[in-house]
Amino acid sequence: MSAHSWVRTWWRGDAGVLGAAATLLSAPLELLFRGAVAVRSRLYDTQVLESGSAPIPVVSIGNLTVGGTGKTPIVRWVVGALQLVGAQPAVIVRGFADELALHRRWYPSVPVVEDASRLTGAQTAAAAGATVAVLDDGFQHRRLARDLDVVVVATSDHRVPARMLPRGPYREAPKALRRAHVVLISDKGRADTPTAGEAIERARSWVRQWAPAVPVHAIRLGAAGWQQLDGSSAAPPAGPVLAVAGIGAPETFLTTVGSVLDEPVELMAFPDHHRYAHGDVRSILQVADGRTVVLTEKDAVKLARFPGFHASARTLLLGVHTVEREAELRARLAGVVERPRPSPS
Repeated sequence: MSAHSWVRTWWRGDAGVLGAAATLLSAPLELLFRGAVAVRSRLYDTQVLESGSAPIPVVSIGNLTVGGTGKTPIVRWVVGALQLVGAQPAVIVRGFADELALHRRWYPSVPVVEDASRLTGAQTAAAAGATVAVLDDGFQHRRLARDLDVVVVATSDHRVPARMLPRGPYREAPKALRRAHVVLISDKGRADTPTAGEAIERARSWVRQWAPAVPVHAIRLGAAGWQQLDGSSAAPPAGPVLAVAGIGAPETFLTTVGSVLDEPVELMAFPDHHRYAHGDVRSILQVADGRTVVLTEKDAVKLARFPGFHASARTLLLGVHTVEREAELRARLAGVVERPRPSPS
């Protein structure tokens, strides 16, 4: 098991005696992190630290935890929804190579701005002709004011207790949901199972405990087709497969692959935003041992540069299948680009 996989196992409480020891020893570090986050949040809440305004409306898509919520395909859906109402969106990302490559592949005509400063990125987007900025992973970046703050909570995210880094996956305490304008509960499970709605309702109840006044929409994500590594369409793989995922919650990719294939699936996990090298490719092919390798889109755009890898791999696309009260959510997005703007600061 890789260090990344072990950490995820530890956070789930399944790491045995070693995990229990890590939980105990990391408590002081969590306390320091929790305190620092609380102080920073208080400074913004009381306007001791000020948020700057962009010259164009800002929609932020973020989360409370470290990866695994399905945020990136939701950003894609939001960009499409904004385009349908005549807006010219730009996507602002902090600079991970896979996210940049994905957004640029998905919509070549949309500016994709790489900038750790979301405020500067939004200003750059406006100068490029964008009429609205969409922040990919922007909830904690409060230096930039936003017109719509959307937080994605996966059905697997509502943990008790909600431990913060490094003791758990939370970047902020759940009460931070109160400053969101909308919460999206993302679910990657199969919709046709008898318990399909139970996970969503548990997550909804958890969100309402912390932020009872914030509107909540369930959004179901799922497989949306197959591709070769060059982006061309492909048939589903036949026979057993090896699922390779370098994302925040690789086990969710295993679940998604298993939901669309009636074949044995094994998972090989790498850290989120992993930079693949030739040694990684050799290891993947060795473990695959002739099986088809199934990749996330984030991993495919990075592994596509290894020519010998193409014939043995397929990419499983992930997309938005259904949105609860979709018309209401689309109206909120349309309202962002229609309302008058304050003077930028």
